[in-house]
Amino acid sequence: MINYLFREQNWKSQLSDLITDPYELLTTLNLSTDQLLSGALLASEQFKLRVPRAFVRKMVPNDPFDPLLLQVLPHHLELEDHINFVADPLGEEEATQLPGVLHKYESRFLLTLTGACAIHCRYCFRRHFPYQDNLPKSKDWAHIKSYIESQAKINEVILSGGDPLTLSNSKFKLWLERIESIPQIKMLRIHSRVPVVIPERLDHELITMLKQSRLNIVLVIHANHANELDDFTIAALAQLSATQITVLNQSVLLKGINDSAATIEALSYRLFEAKVLPYYLHVLDKVKGAAHFDLEPQVINQLYTDVLATLPGYLVPKLVREIAGEKNKTPLYGEIH
Repeated sequence: MINYLFREQNWKSQLSDLITDPYELLTTLNLSTDQLLSGALLASEQFKLRVPRAFVRKMVPNDPFDPLLLQVLPHHLELEDHINFVADPLGEEEATQLPGVLHKYESRFLLTLTGACAIHCRYCFRRHFPYQDNLPKSKDWAHIKSYIESQAKINEVILSGGDPLTLSNSKFKLWLERIESIPQIKMLRIHSRVPVVIPERLDHELITMLKQSRLNIVLVIHANHANELDDFTIAALAQLSATQITVLNQSVLLKGINDSAATIEALSYRLFEAKVLPYYLHVLDKVKGAAHFDLEPQVINQLYTDVLATLPGYLVPKLVREIAGEKNKTPLYGEIH
């Protein structure tokens, strides 16, 4: 296990000590507030700024185009309406079977355990999701269990949110034990950005819990740029390799942030240092408020062509788009329109 003692706070403290004021974020990075602040304040009223201080320390001061900053800083362009950019781009409300239950894929079953995140990414496809109407409570478990058992092809549960690793270890363990109690479930997938923005979350208790589970555990993290993976984060992630926990990464293609082959390549190599394999490279979900991150199809096609030519196959993420109503992610290389 890596030594966390030199860090200023444990993960619970970091999760409650966030920057939520655009003015504070800009001044912390020594950036002028003249042009950025008014738009940031307005956009933050619709989707609140939320970013851990440790993640802010990975940003480059004096740089208004820092790729980590652009992922979290509210922007006036979020307030514009664009055709085809909607509140529920993936049709998740229609796919909700029970509180917290999304069943879109035949063998996989998704649970949104919480609406809380450690960080608010401005391109989030669930930024408008009605979490308060869709979070499972303990009394709902019997119905959830019955639903899973009625669908014989379900063999994997995906924990999502919000972010499931914002839950305390005791609450997470409760849900883990519930899922383990269903014999047909063989795999548990955890989708979380927390290990990237608060790597201390990978504490001994959580890792031991996952290691001892009868389930095959897959942790899917979310990093879009190599700068998100400092040496401490790399060390925290790398410790999972000794526990038989599979760790994958998914990214989103974002204009001005990672829209070059060199950036994607650098991220893949940095992930490999952490013993994490690139998994998906998502074309932006067309969620309302995120149109300014969208890329032209020809840019995406050329970028991915260059990535394929440069990276070894095991470090090339699959370029995909999720389409509402489809039973799987749609591979896109050579077919982007």
